[in-house]
Amino acid sequence: MKLEPEATIPFSFAPVLLSKDEHHAAEQVADHLSACIRSIPADRPVVFVCVGTDRSTGDSLGPLVGSRLRRYSFSDIFLYGTLDQPVHAMNLSDTLAGIYQDHHNPFIIGIDACLGQVAHIGSVKLCPGPLKPGAGVNKELPAVGEMHITGIVNVGGFMEYFVLQNTRLSLVMDLAELIAKAIYISLINCGRIALFSSTLYREQASPGSE
Repeated sequence: MKLEPEATIPFSFAPVLLSKDEHHAAEQVADHLSACIRSIPADRPVVFVCVGTDRSTGDSLGPLVGSRLRRYSFSDIFLYGTLDQPVHAMNLSDTLAGIYQDHHNPFIIGIDACLGQVAHIGSVKLCPGPLKPGAGVNKELPAVGEMHITGIVNVGGFMEYFVLQNTRLSLVMDLAELIAKAIYISLINCGRIALFSSTLYREQASPGSE
């Protein structure tokens, strides 16, 4: 079964790197993500694939984002990868095959943890092109999507697997919350999901909120 979209559109933008500690970081990420989503034809379903496993602290970012998004109580988002049903090395190929079977010409956005420079730990990065999960720990896995969002959870370059296992959960939770909130805001901004009465959303994302 094919693991490629039926058609592609020219899709490129300058990569964005934002620290979680910047003022209104989630809103800033949402602004950049909204610009990307608005360029996707309305007839292409947007599918989020949150890659990772809860068996490794550093690698749990993707499933945490997926589970956080599920808490927003909407039904019309296409989302794969949560703490209960993670998408990881063992089922990634089958998951992608199922997505292309179930959705016509989907636009997939990959989400994952990554390692990077010390100065960038705690930052979120938006990049064009597919996510390449497992690259930091020398695993050969299928590429995911046409753009990707990553959270830099620790320093790379040495004993990556050990580093992921010993990443602070507090940092991963903060990044997961930021990414999930930014995705939710951007989907509403772009009309991809309907706004509904939600105390949680009003508290976190209404204009003028801190």
